[in-house]
Amino acid sequence: MNQQTLIELVHSTKDIIMDKDMARAVTVKGAADYVTKVDFAVQEYLRAELAKLAPDTGLLSEEQENRNLNPSGSYWILDPIDGTTNLIHDYQMSAVSLGLYEQGRMVQGVVYNPFTEETFHAVLGEGAWLNGTPIQVSHQEAFDTCVIAFGSSPYEKDKADMLFPMFRDIFVHTADFRRSASAALDLCYVAAGRVDGFLEYNLKPWDYAAASLIIQEAGGRITDWTANPVPYLANSSILSATPEIYERLRTFLPR
Repeated sequence: MNQQTLIELVHSTKDIIMDKDMARAVTVKGAADYVTKVDFAVQEYLRAELAKLAPDTGLLSEEQENRNLNPSGSYWILDPIDGTTNLIHDYQMSAVSLGLYEQGRMVQGVVYNPFTEETFHAVLGEGAWLNGTPIQVSHQEAFDTCVIAFGSSPYEKDKADMLFPMFRDIFVHTADFRRSASAALDLCYVAAGRVDGFLEYNLKPWDYAAASLIIQEAGGRITDWTANPVPYLANSSILSATPEIYERLRTFLPR
């Protein structure tokens, strides 16, 4: 699959995303978990277009049931809107995240924020890019000067007593925290050197899959919280950082 074709396809979702009436048509899926007509419209539009481009490739996406996944298969992994709560509140930190998984690895990834017109993208073995310009992680070495992004796991507030003491410990040992409420964008910001690390508990595959390739191609590390490779087709707690601070950041995680 030609990456420029994929980027242009993702860009073509912008008019759907900018439809404020559709963004205000909200359904509650669960605690702090929402879906809008935009999510569904982007998903169905991309489903149809991707089927034309690659009819033998499956689709793993947020707004559908995903069953009987074959680790040896090929799948598009799609989050039609990563940052739906942001979209509802016009916070303008939302992204389309689309990755191509083939036989146990990610081979392409595109993360597009239509509000900022920033497109992060990567092809396996070819580097990572932001709007066509190569990007790399910061390679920051001094932990006390690092900026760390985090996800608060708003769908699992029962984990707050475990997570927030950990966040506090990281905060007092670093320069500052950031939170965009879009895991895909936070991971891309690690890749671009805007932040030095990111962590979040129990993300879905579509939250991290595309960005995981962008991180790796930008020279960063991404694993689950036990330092194992991320599974791509399953939920996973995610830790990502520059190689220089990865092990230090991992010391704060629950054992």
